[in-house]
Amino acid sequence: MTDPIDLEHTGPSTPADVPLFERVSQVIEQTRASVATQANAALTLMNWHIGRMIDVDVLSTQRAGYDREIVASLSRQLTERFGRGFDRANLYRMIQFSQIFPDAEIVASLGRQLSWTHFKALLPVYSDAARAFYIEQTISARLSVRALRELIGRQGFERNEIANAQTPGGTAVPLDTFRDPYFLDFLGLADGHAERDLEEAIIRDMESFLLEVGDGWTFVGRQKRMTVGNDDFFLDLLFFSRPLRRLIAVELKVGKFKPAFKGQMDLYLKWLDRYERRDDEEAPIGLILCTETSREQIELLELHKDGIVVAEYWTALPPKEELEVRIASIYREAQERFARRQLAASTSESSSGPNRPAMNTRHPRGIDGADL
Repeated sequence: MTDPIDLEHTGPSTPADVPLFERVSQVIEQTRASVATQANAALTLMNWHIGRMIDVDVLSTQRAGYDREIVASLSRQLTERFGRGFDRANLYRMIQFSQIFPDAEIVASLGRQLSWTHFKALLPVYSDAARAFYIEQTISARLSVRALRELIGRQGFERNEIANAQTPGGTAVPLDTFRDPYFLDFLGLADGHAERDLEEAIIRDMESFLLEVGDGWTFVGRQKRMTVGNDDFFLDLLFFSRPLRRLIAVELKVGKFKPAFKGQMDLYLKWLDRYERRDDEEAPIGLILCTETSREQIELLELHKDGIVVAEYWTALPPKEELEVRIASIYREAQERFARRQLAASTSESSSGPNRPAMNTRHPRGIDGADL
């Protein structure tokens, strides 16, 4: 359980010239926030204990087939005594909760940062790795329950895995930096939009876009002017990543990827490295967003060595079934290319040794547990 509130030290140390009303209001607000946090942690831990007791002390000792009757009877008794919150469906969620998170200490720790509703949103996630990813995203970005559900629905973990699978060894781009593809359906763009429309929409919905691209990004500017000799060039969007301590250049393109985009982005990154990068920062990296990518061209151009990533953006979110098929196809292709690179590398290192792919090409499963 969480520690009791220390009312004596709850209030902030404020200057004497601050009005009494403001100082008292601060004490009330801080105390309410502390009470809410502790109540949520206690509720979450209570639900875990209930689920554990039903699972271990009751269901595991009964014959198969009696669990429905036991849970239904317990639900009626608890509802009669304590009111809402103990219906049969919720009791089964508590059981599942205790099974997925078997360590009470971890539950108590996470309960200070995640609500019970957050945990319920995480229950359908199919793997420990995916669940850990969504928990980390929720805590670091302070996601609401709605934002967490949207991230899961957009298959954020799968797209993160896709991006990492397409990042070969020796890349200048850190893993887990970008997502591919990006879902920009919230921008409300009609078909046939221009690059300026896309840029305007992203600026207008910057909070949603930052949630999509990554945690800790700060918007620096748009149409960044870069003068080289007598020519002026303009970068669409410029961000700074605090966790990575580096500038991130973003170019927005309507249509398919073209090899010429590489030279353009390479020029921008070199200019930023020379004129904008500070001594305590890492080298800038670039993101080129296109409506369609040519993954073979991207691999042949070896953009990763220059700190450049190319990703697709979608302005309309397809149905779940189509989304899963498209994500699976992208992931499979990425894994196959990665495996071929590893195979070629191992063959060149030891021509006499056996040729072995260096990774498992099995693709992930969908949100509901079905194979993608």
